[in-house]
Amino acid sequence: MNQKREIILLNISGDDRPGLTAELTRILAYYKVQILDIGQAVIHNTLSLGILFEVPKECGTSPVLKDLLFKGYEMGLKAKFTPIDEKDYSYWVSLQGKERYIVTLLGRKILAVHLSMVSKAISEEGLNIDTINRLSGRISLEESENTMKRACVELFVRGTPLSPENMKKQLMEISRITGIDVAFQKDDVFRRNRRLVCFDMDSTLIQTEVIVELAKAAGKGDEVHEITEAAMRGELDFQESFKQRIKLLKGVKESVLKEIAVNLPITEGAARLISHLKKFGYKTAILSGGFTYFGNYLKEVLGIDKVYANELEIKNGELTGNYLGEIVDGAKKAELLKKLAFEEGLKLEQVIAVGDGANDLPMLSLAGLGIAFHAKPIVKEQAEHSISTVGLDGILYLLGFRDREIN
Repeated sequence: MNQKREIILLNISGDDRPGLTAELTRILAYYKVQILDIGQAVIHNTLSLGILFEVPKECGTSPVLKDLLFKGYEMGLKAKFTPIDEKDYSYWVSLQGKERYIVTLLGRKILAVHLSMVSKAISEEGLNIDTINRLSGRISLEESENTMKRACVELFVRGTPLSPENMKKQLMEISRITGIDVAFQKDDVFRRNRRLVCFDMDSTLIQTEVIVELAKAAGKGDEVHEITEAAMRGELDFQESFKQRIKLLKGVKESVLKEIAVNLPITEGAARLISHLKKFGYKTAILSGGFTYFGNYLKEVLGIDKVYANELEIKNGELTGNYLGEIVDGAKKAELLKKLAFEEGLKLEQVIAVGDGANDLPMLSLAGLGIAFHAKPIVKEQAEHSISTVGLDGILYLLGFRDREIN
């Protein structure tokens, strides 16, 4: 008759210092135990260490536990031993391979109520939290409300949601109520293997709509606003509204374009995001229904790789009221995103798209990670992910970067 396997879960807690893990595993090594699982966390210099191990049949558990207990006492640690039934262990092993997801909480600060509501939504969908990590840096008590820039916590969860659609609705509602961003991503090989980021320009990379600034310069602000409102009501499609607005810009001097370009209000976190993306080998592109003149300016200032937008016709130093080439609308943005992915030899799952308007939805839905950034409500509802509380550099957290890796 086979002797029953002896499996022990060791939990160690106490003040952390160098050498603790080495001392404990030295004892386990002496008895030739097999490590089945191990996990460790340190919060505010307090250690929490768990080791699941199988004791060889020839030595038995008593000597191992006795030596571990003595060593723990010697080092001022609390030790807890839990015998694990072989059937329970086999069942636990069988759970591997289940679907895994990443839930990211992102905001200016994270409160207990945020974690409480999100963890409740996770459990109600039949998911289990495996680990929780803080991605943002440590928060100084000296920091005021105005200087606290970003806070981010990442939860790794296991299982299959009872209703993915309901899960999304719950997290969106939590975001609406609390003002914190909550992202729900599948934990797969593409999560940290994305290589191309496509940005909308107006109200995304910059905090203005350039056509509005041009219309003001032309003294046609009210007319452009009326056409824009008609397009939003569905009375005009994008291309027709674009043509009508461009005509109203006739006569604007090229010097005005230059003045507007050098004063563009670049969105918080844009420069930080793009500099780190470049450092880690990402390609970046602007796919905009705005204008190449301003896209090319941002290309130089921010170091963006490619720009696709609408080209204004300029003759004798002023706008003619016409445009050159194809109009870049929502469908064209999606087409360009696919083109860029193909040129870079990437799968669409490796592409990130960021935008705020309805004409960004085609590319947001096509990309592996589509992010509605400070977007209109209808865009947030339809996009898989959204960021509304922090700057563009919050995207780095959705990619799994920690502050200590990028600061």
